[in-house]
Amino acid sequence: MVRNIFIWVILMVCWKGVQVDAENHPNVVIFLADDLGYQDVGCYDGPVATPAIDQLAREGVRLTDFYSGSAVCSPSRATLLTGRHHIRTGVYSWISDDVQNAHLLLRERTIAEILKDRGYSTSHFGKWHLGLPTKNRAKPTPSQHGFDYWFTTWNNASPSHRNPNNFIRNGEAVGLLEGYSCQLVADEAIDWLDHQRHPKAPFFLNVWFHEPHAPIAAPEDLVSAYGEITDKTAIYSATIDNTDRAIQRIIDQLNRMEVRENTLIIYASDNGSYRDDRTGNLRGKKGSNWEGGIRVPGIFSWPGMIQENTVLKEPAGLVDVLPTLCGLLKLELPKDRAIDGSDLSELLKGNPSHFKRHQPLFWHLQKSRPIVAMRDGAFSLVANPDYEISKSNMFEESWIPAIKNGGYQDFQLFDLSKDPGQTQDIADQKPELFKKLKAKLLKINQSIMSDGTDWHLQ
Repeated sequence: MVRNIFIWVILMVCWKGVQVDAENHPNVVIFLADDLGYQDVGCYDGPVATPAIDQLAREGVRLTDFYSGSAVCSPSRATLLTGRHHIRTGVYSWISDDVQNAHLLLRERTIAEILKDRGYSTSHFGKWHLGLPTKNRAKPTPSQHGFDYWFTTWNNASPSHRNPNNFIRNGEAVGLLEGYSCQLVADEAIDWLDHQRHPKAPFFLNVWFHEPHAPIAAPEDLVSAYGEITDKTAIYSATIDNTDRAIQRIIDQLNRMEVRENTLIIYASDNGSYRDDRTGNLRGKKGSNWEGGIRVPGIFSWPGMIQENTVLKEPAGLVDVLPTLCGLLKLELPKDRAIDGSDLSELLKGNPSHFKRHQPLFWHLQKSRPIVAMRDGAFSLVANPDYEISKSNMFEESWIPAIKNGGYQDFQLFDLSKDPGQTQDIADQKPELFKKLKAKLLKINQSIMSDGTDWHLQ
């Protein structure tokens, strides 16, 4: 109680003079799953009962060709928050704070910072994985990236989703908690909505669940609905079911507050599933720049403002979230840096002729083969590196010079409209198109690598 009163007083002081209010500025909620595959949830023909997520799709736009920012978590999250390719932001691969200098750079402008500057109350709940301070390495916290309040973990919930002991609240370790991670995250988010946000300000609620990332755990009554309680497939499904219930609790809270109609909700996953059977028969899985590693669910829901019960096939991704928010909320994009994503707002509002992607979607992940991928319209172009580095499973910052200066070979071209499983290389059949797309890929790559941080020198 004392903590809540203290936070409320601090917020009132910090928010003195705020000129915006929730009635005139929409709230924003982002739900991000962790390692959830393209074909896990119900509205994507998955086997898990997800009525809350399915309802969001019915109330909004579901994208069939939606992509993560990367095939692994840290870089994908950096791309989501900034609208920029993750290498520009300082994040090459997933971050291990104890052995790497890497983190989301302070120079980046995040969604939270943009909204906070417009008077929003901002909060982050769940996994972070963009760098946190350690005993030996000073790194920024979510507070320094625009979040007023945060309840998070460095990486995964530990020792599993059940009774985690590694949450941090605003810089202070919380200790052992009883319950399941997604529900604990929902508890904290609901409490923040009730007691700790600025009462007259619009809010940004950033909810990044840990489920279904391993090590997995879920209530036995949910597991039993999908199989034996010791079956890993059943447990995996139950973690998604449990997350859907947590999402419903937060939506119920928005309804109680009578703000759902004025709230934009976005749902997605940070990368593809680590399970081959949950990628929708796409090639590859988590960690791979094949479609199965990067194609994920993508839903935008804002009653009365964007289309309802609409399915779109236009390629889009987490890189587009920041520019799309700026478009929908009529905010100015940062003009002092490259923004790799495109504004989907007209597409979401039913004006496809007004939408034009300014740059193809692009992925780079050092440990993936293919190492690079690009999506331009219906076509996917992939390639492997033309250089060798050590075979370590963990990213090593000493690799950065080779990555920034390296080239590509073994290019392959696929027409995803006819071959979503990427089984037939058509580069030889379409030489002019192949030449054109290869030039685009190399140009994007050059721009991104020029911004890459030399962590190995720090």
